[in-house]
Order: sequence, then structure tokens, then C-alpha cells
Amino acid sequence: MKLAQGQIWRQGEEYYRIVKWARLSIEYKAMKDPATKQGTLHTVTKKEFCRLIKGAELLGPGGLSQTEAEAIPAPEEE
Repeated sequence: MKLAQGQIWRQGEEYYRIVKWARLSIEYKAMKDPATKQGTLHTVTKKEFCRLIKGAELLGPGGLSQTEAEAIPAPEEE
């Protein structure tokens, strides 16, 4: 798994969005609802962030989980 800026992770009722990705640290926002983008900003080491999201689900574009996003059929080309 690779961490990247802008990723949103869901663990239970909490959502974590990576705001700033650096070599040794992660700045993330903890939110209750990712649509409102309101939450608290935290800075931790990568190791601490990985422990935080252990068992969490990476959300894809539009707030869908990776498995839900993969299940959507691709548009057919003409």
C-alpha cells in the first residue's frame, strides 16, 4: 500500500484525509463526514499514521470504497 496526498481512509465512523505527505511525516484531517471537509488537523509520523489506519478502507473517487469503484462497469467505447 502506498500513501499519497489526498487519499481518504474510512475506519468505522471516522474518515482520515491525507493533507500533506512528507518523507517522514503525515499531516491528516480527521473528519466525521468527508463531504463537509470539516475536521481537526493532526501531524504524526508515517509509522503512527499506518498504525492509525490499520484495518481501515481506502476510499476512491466519489467516496466509494475501492471494491465498490471496481464493481462499476467501464463505459463502452463506440
